[in-house]
Amino acid sequence: MTILFYVGLFMASVIITLAGCHLFTNGIEWLGKRMNISEGAVGSVFAAVGTTLPETSIPIIAIFFGAGREQMEVGLGAILGAPFMLSTLVLPILALLLVLYAKLGKRTATFKLNYGEVRVDISFFLVSYVLALTCAMIPSKGFHIAVALVLLAMYVYYMKLKFSAEDEESEGGGDELEPLLFARRSTKPSYLVIGAQGIVGLLGLVGGAHLFVTAANSISAELQVSPLILALLIAPLATELPEMSNSFLWLYRKKDRLAVGNVTGAMVFQGSIPVSVGLLGTEWTLGTTALATMVLAVIAMGLSLLQAVWSGHWRPWLLSGSALLYLGYTLFLYTHGS
Repeated sequence: MTILFYVGLFMASVIITLAGCHLFTNGIEWLGKRMNISEGAVGSVFAAVGTTLPETSIPIIAIFFGAGREQMEVGLGAILGAPFMLSTLVLPILALLLVLYAKLGKRTATFKLNYGEVRVDISFFLVSYVLALTCAMIPSKGFHIAVALVLLAMYVYYMKLKFSAEDEESEGGGDELEPLLFARRSTKPSYLVIGAQGIVGLLGLVGGAHLFVTAANSISAELQVSPLILALLIAPLATELPEMSNSFLWLYRKKDRLAVGNVTGAMVFQGSIPVSVGLLGTEWTLGTTALATMVLAVIAMGLSLLQAVWSGHWRPWLLSGSALLYLGYTLFLYTHGS
């Protein structure tokens, strides 16, 4: 009965987190529309930040408000699990869906992207994550604080680049943004209503994150499974559902710039803001399990960047190959444990 209760608590945390994320993301997108922000910035910054807040709120709750090593591991797992999943699972699935949509006659099997934006996003992520890996090898709190500040500055500069970039018309057109959830009949909701919806969504994110940390600790204790493994594999899968859904739908609607920008922009955010939280709030002492996810994410995105630079575009069958890294790593954890 106890384990069923904790499983129910976990499911409740997922539902609350997803609901909060949907409210917040919808509000953020409307804020971008009201402010006439470019599509690139909406996808890579506004939508990406909105859909990555669950992973960010989990480590903040676990690291700064938790007690004990297990909650610290949950926080670190949430920080490192999302970039690993985005690079080795979400992007490959996008590539496979592109081929599937093409076979169904819905679109062509070619990404319609501004590859300059793609290269910028991946480069920012790789620099940030390599710096984070370096910190794991240098046990100096002063060095960690300095790198955290550099990562924060890098993300501010990244946002400046995105907001100052000229907008481009998306190839193939696209659907209108869905109505604001708090004002479905309004074609131009006020900033006050948009802000109110964002605050409610944020409260849902924080509440869901707190429940997740509690459930993850309890389930790991009952099943004698490392909370780090749960956070590395389950937390990102649960909290990335809104992001994946958005990207998959945008791809279907031929809004490739939004679909891919939502993922690569989220990786830039995850490689800087949550990592900075970890560097400032923990000793950043990572075991082999955690380090492996970072190395695999760097390999996957390094290969993606190489393909974009070398050929000038992504070939779906090559991009989907990164899924082998996720599947192999998951199988290794299942058979060998942490």
